[in-house]
Amino acid sequence: MSFKVVIDSCGELLDKWKHDPRFESVPLTLMVGGETIIDDETFNQKEFLRKVAECPECPRSACPSPERYMKAFRCDADHVYGVTLSAELSGSYNSAVLGKNLLLEEEPDKKIHVFNSCSASIGQTLIAMKIQELEEAGASFEEVVEKVEDYISGQDTYFVLENLETLRKNGRLSKVKALVASALKIKPVMCSTPEGNIAQLDQARGMNKALVKMVDRIAERTRDPEKKCLAISHCNCESRAMLLKETLQERLRPLSITVLDTAGVSSMYANDGGVIVVV
Repeated sequence: MSFKVVIDSCGELLDKWKHDPRFESVPLTLMVGGETIIDDETFNQKEFLRKVAECPECPRSACPSPERYMKAFRCDADHVYGVTLSAELSGSYNSAVLGKNLLLEEEPDKKIHVFNSCSASIGQTLIAMKIQELEEAGASFEEVVEKVEDYISGQDTYFVLENLETLRKNGRLSKVKALVASALKIKPVMCSTPEGNIAQLDQARGMNKALVKMVDRIAERTRDPEKKCLAISHCNCESRAMLLKETLQERLRPLSITVLDTAGVSSMYANDGGVIVVV
């Protein structure tokens, strides 16, 4: 059976997927001040980070329309899957579901399922990798849906930010707390909740200590790490991500660790120097 995975642009695409018709990225729109930026192959991370740093307002994102998802889902593939960032962080999931329903009105027998990642960024990438693995192993559509939903429920997302300005601007961190944290060089260790929200797990003074604490928490909370595929996304800090990869490889001995640079929406959330780990 043929398949297609439609992933919103908060999820990073592997290089090999960018020219594979079985994978399609549906772009969100980013707004910085009065400027609109499409999160597609034209996205320039360096320019975007500069504009965000210079803008006093919080950058915002707008999800793709149901019609845009409908267009992506309309294809010759037997099985079609959507993978969106957490429904708690964006309307992308609801828009994708509406797009699916629009297409099903025209093609009621089409097999389409939309996954709420309850994560973002590289977490979506891992979900798409799991879909591909199951499809290429010959799993049925129903088996893929069941196993991937189970996979999502066991997935954990962690991140440490170098820059807290986006959290301050969007109201997730008070101005006073952000100023104190910046002055004392305190870096919060964040994680996703099972529902796909963001919570603070720990904190440390300085980026290196925060990364160590994040690795410690991952090691404590991860069962059977040697059976898992891990992934890291980073915003403009490849050397930091590679050092983190080496540390996780030594501590956890996972099956594999994928490292990618953040795309547009992920760059907006992570900001310059941020790193995200999904287990």
